[in-house]
Amino acid sequence: MRLEVIPWPGPDAPTEPTLRERLEGDGFSVFQWTDDPGAHYSPHSHDHDESIWVISGEIAFGAEGRQLRLGPGDRLMLPRDTVHTADAGPAGATYLIGER
Repeated sequence: MRLEVIPWPGPDAPTEPTLRERLEGDGFSVFQWTDDPGAHYSPHSHDHDESIWVISGEIAFGAEGRQLRLGPGDRLMLPRDTVHTADAGPAGATYLIGER
């Protein structure tokens, strides 16, 4: 897995069940998370791969010297041990987190 953002290819944002099904199909354990507007996560890393798929709102991740902004339907592939920050947008963000 490498650090990348995968935009949703369709014209309309996908539904939560569609995203959950795809994450589980890729072998991830999945849970939903909601951040309040402006929520901030200081630099940290995880000992597992993560795939984050935005359902609503916006969230920005800082990793490897890059700023990665995600909106509805966008997916972030976050390899294990990647130090990153996260900042929810002004309306907050709801997303699925897949771990494996």
